[in-house]
Amino acid sequence: MAFPEDVLTDEEEVVLHLAPHWKAAVAPVAVLALALTGEILAWVMLPETEGGTVALWLISAILLWNSLRYGVRPLLIWRFTHYVFTNERILLQHGVLVRERRDLPLNRVNDHALTQSVLDRMLGSGTLTVDSIGDQSAVLAGLPHAERVQTILYDLIEHSPAEPEEDEEDPEQQTAPEPRRGLFRR
Repeated sequence: MAFPEDVLTDEEEVVLHLAPHWKAAVAPVAVLALALTGEILAWVMLPETEGGTVALWLISAILLWNSLRYGVRPLLIWRFTHYVFTNERILLQHGVLVRERRDLPLNRVNDHALTQSVLDRMLGSGTLTVDSIGDQSAVLAGLPHAERVQTILYDLIEHSPAEPEEDEEDPEQQTAPEPRRGLFRR
């Protein structure tokens, strides 16, 4: 499950490349299994009359629509969702036909919070919310190995290079602020 190298900068290295936890695929697979079971039951149980054939085609159409909508579509979304942590940023990518990619530089991350239900704790997954400067946040839902990922993210943030300041003044040129005048004096 390699991430395309053309997305990364020259000195950037992939630390973690994850997909959502496998528990996200359980319900779509169950829907597909139920649709197949329903189709087989309809084929076996319906009579071979003209009405039975029409009913079989109607049931097949309904099951096909539901299996595509609630089975195949979520599986494709699950398969094409990527959470990539590099030494410089967090990349979130999802989409099958239309791809959306979001970057969060590590030096702009303010906070990260992990939420886990009882089932998440048993399976080792969770939801990681990463807050960034400028009221931006990213939600990584169904993240596998969530506690380990949060620890690695903390290490990456601590070791990420600070954002270069463009308006650095020479310490010799700095002047003391003028005292305030009026009611509120220092």
